Amino acid sequence: MLDVVIFSPEKQIFQGKADSVVFPGEFGVFEVLSYHKPILSRLIGGNIVVDDKTFAIRCGIVGVNHNKATVVVEE
Repeated sequence: MLDVVIFSPEKQIFQGKADSVVFPGEFGVFEVLSYHKPILSRLIGGNIVVDDKTFAIRCGIVGVNHNKATVVVEE
């Protein structure tokens, strides 16, 4: 399972474990699974889908490393 933390400037939006996370990347939608290769990507407006939970965002950035996805977004 992948550790996922989603922050906005005001609060922590989500923290937990997930089988998959789908992001609205700058160059298209992409999915991150457990033990994904390290990646850093800008995010555009859309939805982040963590398993069965959906979070609407305006923009942000995601970093994945050592089986942890850290996301900073504007809601």
